[in-house]
Amino acid sequence: MNAFDYFFEKTSDLEKPFLVGKETLSFKDLYTSSLLLASWLRKEFGINRNILLLSINNQFFLIAYFAIIKSGNVCIPLDPNIEKGNLEYISGLTKPVLIFMTRDVERKLGLKFERCIFPDTISNPEFKVQFSYDDRNFNREACAEIIFTSGSTGIPKGVMISHKNLKANTESIITYLRLTDDDRMLVVLPFYYCYGLSLLHTHLRVGGSIVFNNAFIFLGGILNNLLEYKCTGFAGVPSHYQILLRKSDNFKKTKFPDLRYVTQAGGKLAPIFIDEFRESHPEIRFIVMYGQTEATARLSWLPPELYEAKKGSMGKGIPGVELRVVNEKGRNIKPGETGEVIAHGDNIMLGYFADEEGTKNVIRNGWLYTGDLGTVDDDGYIYLTARKKEIIKVGGKRISPKEIEAVILELPEVIDCTIEGVEDELLGEALKAIIVIRPENGKEVMVDRIKQHCAAKLALFKVPQVFDLKEQLVISPTGKKIKGKL
Repeated sequence: MNAFDYFFEKTSDLEKPFLVGKETLSFKDLYTSSLLLASWLRKEFGINRNILLLSINNQFFLIAYFAIIKSGNVCIPLDPNIEKGNLEYISGLTKPVLIFMTRDVERKLGLKFERCIFPDTISNPEFKVQFSYDDRNFNREACAEIIFTSGSTGIPKGVMISHKNLKANTESIITYLRLTDDDRMLVVLPFYYCYGLSLLHTHLRVGGSIVFNNAFIFLGGILNNLLEYKCTGFAGVPSHYQILLRKSDNFKKTKFPDLRYVTQAGGKLAPIFIDEFRESHPEIRFIVMYGQTEATARLSWLPPELYEAKKGSMGKGIPGVELRVVNEKGRNIKPGETGEVIAHGDNIMLGYFADEEGTKNVIRNGWLYTGDLGTVDDDGYIYLTARKKEIIKVGGKRISPKEIEAVILELPEVIDCTIEGVEDELLGEALKAIIVIRPENGKEVMVDRIKQHCAAKLALFKVPQVFDLKEQLVISPTGKKIKGKL
């Protein structure tokens, strides 16, 4: 089954709004508009051709995205703020036959492509074609989209996601979150990011609704949207919750009568922040999750009722996903030991686009090797310790940055903390703490306070030697902090 047909299987005729807010769009109108455009794409290009999509979250994105998927071609959604060099690299690699983009992206990049469709041309009669094709025997293993992520070498890696992957992960997420047609999600995550796309897919499938907010930096707008549109769900990465909880007190003091749950993924959020959230809003379910683009979106979750007993855990595999933590020989580790998290399920990617070697490195015998290190407890719950590439060696001792970051984040004046290794003639590497504090706190006073706090909580070799205090957290459009630009 084509993923498009799965998403709209029960909702294609619904007159109710799917998109709510400044822009509105019903399920039926989205289905019809996407279907007509998909017919034109199929007639014009056939199938299995690559098509780029550069736009913020809006009605234009929705119609183009679903049309590309339905047509049997491959959608490649990209950050509309992409650097010119990266776009040229991805275009050269994927050789798209068509690009959907907004006019401001075209002006900013200063590039001219042979075939483009814009928001002001997408409704042209030429793109509304009645073209009959039969998808009953559609290959669900076919690639539906390619999501580009930053590689460890700085070169973007294209993660190939199949129609089967999309269906499997969507079904799993709906099951454990217990989503229904009454759910309404405030979307601050962009759709060129797998976490953002998972919100789109799940709410479309169950007949729920979504609200767009493309300006998270304006916290007042976030709070107003949650209240005004009676949102039942919110999803964010760690920096979103750090900003909501520590930038001001408004979020903690405001009551959200309709907000049923929030989810967090995209990196490990220090438990101190989750504790603050749960204390301020005990009526709202806080759901810790873990995932990777290579797994379509989601791999594990921790039920809120187990949070206190399993604090710091990323939980267990979601329905349909098997997780293991293995040593270098591929054997399951014992509780307390450290190994690499690996995953198996119908949500695991096809591979990296035009990168057989990279694919072989991470997919072995059907298992995805995540590159995340972790341990397990006696009940099988997994606790992440670090990324393989994040481990810092100080004087021969292996140190996980996350442990130190968690200690510093205990201080209420701290919004964010990043620990990194810097060259040191004596130790090989020394620890540097880049810390974001609230503006009203003096930097010199805070350095002394942080040193004392670390000395009381950490072994001496884990106390940072270098401190760099900032007053502004710089985050990417996906909400992830940009290291080196704090």
